[in-house]
Amino acid sequence: MQGDVKGAIVPDLPPEEGREYLEAMDKYNLDPIFIFSPTTPYERMQYLASFGKGFIYCVARKGVTGRQTDFSDQLESYLTRCRKATELPLALGFGVKDKTDVDFLKGKADIAVIGSQTIRLVDQEGVGAVNGFIKSLGS
Repeated sequence: MQGDVKGAIVPDLPPEEGREYLEAMDKYNLDPIFIFSPTTPYERMQYLASFGKGFIYCVARKGVTGRQTDFSDQLESYLTRCRKATELPLALGFGVKDKTDVDFLKGKADIAVIGSQTIRLVDQEGVGAVNGFIKSLGS
């Protein structure tokens, strides 16, 4: 496979049903990205991580993307559990929207996924606003 694709997230495909997917990812040297959620039992996290490569996508809460996420001790506890289940980097998404959220995640997650907020910004101000927004999230 050519290009800049490094991996893929297939949200509703558990490893038990994804043998062909995992074989294809391996054949083309791509990373299968698996998902943890706050309701995923620890043993299941370890199992999913054993198939994952690249990073683990940690869903910050139940529900749909773009809603409010509670950046609190409960989220920190969840990320601690995620970290214990895998040595892969952790990406956290679902409700990450600003510098305050990114600052909270420092030292707890390796990647902040800011999808819905970025899409809202593009809708409201255009693609040109994204660069400044991303820069504003840094230190």
